[in-house]
This record gives sequence, C-alpha cells and structure tokens, in this order.
Amino acid sequence: MMDFLLNDAVALLRGMVAVPSESFQEEEVASLLFHSLKGWGLAPARYGNNIVCKCRNYCASKPSLVLDAHIDTVAPSSGYTGDPFDSGDDPSVIFGLGSNDDGGSVVSLAAAFRALDSRNLPINLILALSSEEEKSGPSGASALYGDTGPEETRNASWVIVGEPTGMDAAVGERGLLVLDGTAQGKSGHAARSEGVNALYIALDDIQKLRDFRFDRISPVMGQTALNVTQINAGSAHNVIPGECHFTVDVRFTEQYEPGEILEMLSGLCRSSLVPRNLRNRASATRTDSPLLKTVEELGIRTFCSPTSSNWMRTGRDAIKMGPGESSRSHRADEYILVSEIGEAIDKYITFIETFCNVNTLEQRNGLH
Repeated sequence: MMDFLLNDAVALLRGMVAVPSESFQEEEVASLLFHSLKGWGLAPARYGNNIVCKCRNYCASKPSLVLDAHIDTVAPSSGYTGDPFDSGDDPSVIFGLGSNDDGGSVVSLAAAFRALDSRNLPINLILALSSEEEKSGPSGASALYGDTGPEETRNASWVIVGEPTGMDAAVGERGLLVLDGTAQGKSGHAARSEGVNALYIALDDIQKLRDFRFDRISPVMGQTALNVTQINAGSAHNVIPGECHFTVDVRFTEQYEPGEILEMLSGLCRSSLVPRNLRNRASATRTDSPLLKTVEELGIRTFCSPTSSNWMRTGRDAIKMGPGESSRSHRADEYILVSEIGEAIDKYITFIETFCNVNTLEQRNGLH
C-alpha cells in the first residue's frame, strides 16, 4: 500500500468525525466527501446525500462490483468521556462518533477504489457512499439500488458492504423485525379492582412470545431469535392501566419473510402487533458466488452477522467486510486504530484483484 493512501484516508476520517452526521442530517459530511474525492482526481456524482463514483474505465457492458459504506451515524451516547466530534491527537488511533461505524469502512473502501480507479479491470468498480443507513431511510441505499437509482448501482451484480467486522467476511445477515405491541384494557380504580388490566394482558402475551419457537432452522444462521425489549404501562399506583405498550425485537433468518412472522405472532396474541417496517429481510451470499470463492481462496474467516446493514437494501449478491469491530459501534468513546485502516486498504485491494481473477476464470469456464 502506498503511504499517501493511508495518510489521506486518516485525514479524511478525522474530518468526518468533526462533522455531526446523524441520519437525515448528512448534507455537510456528504459535501466533505464529495470534495475530497474530487480533490483526489476521482469523478464523484451526488444523489441527494449519497455519493456514487464510477471507475475511470467504466463500461456499461461489463458487470459491476460496488464498494458500499454508509456516511451517517447514530446520536452520540451520553457516556462519552470526551467530545464525540474530536478525533484526538494520538497518531495511532482515531476516536469519535462514526470513526468505527462506519467511517473506517468509508475511507478504506475509498482508498482501495482510488488505488484501482485507473486499472483496466475486467469488471466495473463503483464506490457508493450512502446516507440514512442507521434509520433505514428511503433515500439512502434503497434509492441507490432501486429501479430509479443511478445506472451504476442499479445495474450492479455484486456488493462489498463495508461494516466493522475485523475484516472477516459475513456471508449471512439476520433480518430485523421490530413490532410495537399494544394491549387494550379498561382503566379503573385499583382500590376497587375495577377495569381490565392491560398490563396483565400484555404479560400473558409476552409469556406466549417467550415460549414460542420458530421451527425452521437455517443451516447457516441457526435459530430465529425473539426478545421483548421494552414495556410501559400505568399512570399512577392506584389506577388500573387501560393500555400497555411493549416492543418485540425479532432477528430472523433466510427461512422466513417478515410478513410471515408478523402473521404468526399476531395469531398468538390478544395485543395488537404493528411492524415498524417489513423491509429488513435476511440476506445470504449465494453458494456459487464468486465473492464466496474469493473469500475461500484468500482464507478469510466467515461468519453470520447478527446485525443488519445496507446489505438487505442492495438486493444483490454480497458479503459484509470492513475494518474495526462491531462491539465498538453505537457506544461511548468509539474508536478505530490507524493500523486497522491500513490493513483494510491492503486487504480490499487484494480482494478485488483476486475477485477479478476468479470471476474471469468462471466466465471462461462458463460457470457464471
């Protein structure tokens, strides 16, 4: 790896950390990235707060590999011991909100793209930096890969989704279904035991959900996981609650669709269950994928991810792989090591070069 790639990547990430960029508020960080890529001699295009950059030798007749990472963050945790927008002055580590999730992937993928931009590869290389990932917004990756998205992403065949995985490769990703439950009772005075206690209705339903088992087991991801994570009821100690609200978090496998799960669980409960959305499907790399063959050839460790990402919005054959660690995400005092960024740049370049060889060989042998 050329030293200037790492130096520029680190400087860009420090600049990103200094700019607040919560979901739906990415305009300033998108501008920073756009002008940085342009200053590097690349040709970025902006679509809202998304940035798409196609390789110098782009050809519509070639298949395309997208390098995808998101530019937005969650809100800073109250537990930060310092300024969440200050990356610090330690040359070996970058602190701050978004440094690990997902700034490390953003700058590492951008650096790898930059290194390969002028190569005459057998595939098109596309850099896609998207907004609204943390809130599953409609104008981020969903727009880029949808029917009305730009040609470069709309027609892509494969995606490397950059997320903090320690540069291991996630070949499966659980879907996410969040259900807001509401139990309806009737308020009354506790001293006279009046009314119908909505809290008891909710507790009965929660027990049913706790006892429920999904019978289809994924050979890759195992069992679907269901947890009730929040409950709220009551206004005073002497009032029977007429309404109780609770939240159900379901992390499901490719064996189920979210609408199917909603129907199954609604049939168990007296409470109403309302999904926040039905778009967060499970994902899995194709078993015959050249991405998977590249992972195997390079000896990269594979795993199934319990967390969701842009993968489910791409609708493409993909893997998830990036610098940093998932355990640092959405926590106070987030950080990423400069050495992790350097390692990621090298590994991304090697991966893409190997992928091109694997894919070319498959085409010659008529396997793809």
